[in-house]
Amino acid sequence: MIPFFRRRFITLIAIFDCFKSVAIDNVLIMKWKRDWGLTGRVWLTMFLLFILYLVFMTILLAFGAGLWLIIVLAVGMGLIQYFFSDKLVLWSTRARILEDDEYPEFHRTVEKLCKEADLPIPKIAIMQSPVPNAFATGRSPKHAVVACTDSIMRLLNKDELEAVLAHELSHVKNRDILIMTMASFIAMIASMIMQSFFFSALFGGRNREGGGTIIVWIVSIVVYAVSTLLILALSRYREFAADRGSAYITRNPRALISALSKISGRMDVVPAEAKVKIEGANAFFIIPALSGNTIMELFSTHPPFEKRIANLEAVESEMHGY
Repeated sequence: MIPFFRRRFITLIAIFDCFKSVAIDNVLIMKWKRDWGLTGRVWLTMFLLFILYLVFMTILLAFGAGLWLIIVLAVGMGLIQYFFSDKLVLWSTRARILEDDEYPEFHRTVEKLCKEADLPIPKIAIMQSPVPNAFATGRSPKHAVVACTDSIMRLLNKDELEAVLAHELSHVKNRDILIMTMASFIAMIASMIMQSFFFSALFGGRNREGGGTIIVWIVSIVVYAVSTLLILALSRYREFAADRGSAYITRNPRALISALSKISGRMDVVPAEAKVKIEGANAFFIIPALSGNTIMELFSTHPPFEKRIANLEAVESEMHGY
């Protein structure tokens, strides 16, 4: 009889452990707080960019731009951005997708955070750079990439690195990476037209078009400036939202405050030439790598450091109920 009761006792313990594990898993999966401020800004920005796009295309048609050229630009560039945005970002930053057996601790940390945030596990990439930074890219949670530089892994401790990776996963959760990629589409077209007319005028082309060429060039400049300002406004707010998301996922806003302080402090001593190499991807980084000698200083894609810290301190107060 004793073996019989012993077997039943062991079975009951196993059942209890099973339910206990389920309960723990349920606790780990956080309840995501949707940021309606971010959602509203996304839709408003996209609406204004759509109106700007229509006005721009109408002016181009009015001054003789070919309809098929506009269609090819709109459809072709849009599809390239949608399906290859992650590959373009990885290529521009020289980041490399990791194999499953590389940086095992990095893989485990991302998997743990994805479980807590109820996200599919993204591809993981490493970027060889003295600039301590991290970014996320991709068109959806199922097609996302989270990357960080080798230097940030050496700079931060375990909790701080978790907070940074949670910030990047918050971008994936908020689906704002695709929005930023698509929002930059019209600015890219305007920039291409600006450069095209500039080089054409430089080498004596399009002289016969006279005033029409000048008007299209001026309109391109205006469209580029307005679309860039709209993108910057959205980009700054989405960083606030991702900071809050990191605090909710890790339940440790103080870790992200510490990480941002370390990254910002280190950024001041990184050689300018190292930052110049990756400035093109600043909109994706957790802290922009500004070299101090470009116009990008004036048009930062991120909110001021002090405001980000104040935002995180407010989240910390909220979480502690005071």
